[in-house]
Amino acid sequence: MARTISNDDIKLATDALLDGQGYFLFESVFDSDEVAAANEIINAHSNNPGGATHFQGGNEDRIDLQRRVWNLLNKGQVFVDMVQHPAVMAIFSKILGRQFILGSFAANRLLPGAAGQEPHIDYPYWDMHDPSEFPHGMNAGFHMNCQSLIAMHDFTIENGATAVAPHSQKRGVYPTNGEFEKEQIQLPCPAGSLLVFTGLTWHCAMPNNSAADRTSVLGQYLPKFVKPMEDLKRSVAPDVVANATPELRQLLGLELRYPELLEEAESGNAEGRV
Repeated sequence: MARTISNDDIKLATDALLDGQGYFLFESVFDSDEVAAANEIINAHSNNPGGATHFQGGNEDRIDLQRRVWNLLNKGQVFVDMVQHPAVMAIFSKILGRQFILGSFAANRLLPGAAGQEPHIDYPYWDMHDPSEFPHGMNAGFHMNCQSLIAMHDFTIENGATAVAPHSQKRGVYPTNGEFEKEQIQLPCPAGSLLVFTGLTWHCAMPNNSAADRTSVLGQYLPKFVKPMEDLKRSVAPDVVANATPELRQLLGLELRYPELLEEAESGNAEGRV
């Protein structure tokens, strides 16, 4: 049975992301039917190598064992439901602002033998290993990313349960392998669990040393002023948009005012916003 998340849980998670360890794990949020439906779709779209993008950590020879599936919102109602889970919406609105948007919603499938990832922080921070990419004085004073991770299988030490470095979100720096190795802990959990964390929390997928797949669904959420990683306005299917809840319209950025043609706005000739 799926877990009910209370207002007390929401506060605990929000406090953990902001001032605590930088992450919070809700076990067994999605039921077995939802997990099975999601896995079936992900597997059907990732039977051929390709799709992995970054953080391979020198293991490019095994890149075919890590499969990404992008633009999940077009691939099944189960993902439309997952992306706007009430706990995600409640927690992230307190950290990113009430008009926060979606940057990406994708799956990461690690086949047996997959090497996992190098430790990293997430978009838009993932270039922070090169300080010249960012404004002077960039720091962890506020957050420009929150992440959700939904476990599609039981996560174990053997199959590469996600590793995090507690409290690392307060530093605002890119991790080194040595620092991460000293501080990291893995987060085993049952299938259907929901992990939330900030993009500045050091983390990575660990190697899958089991004989079975280890898959996750990854959500990237951003303040309204950060450019999304995926071009969702162009890629999300018209029928998904037509049936979108107010929460999904918010996530897709459909209610945002800017950018607009200010000459038209000032003259009163601007057309309705999309």
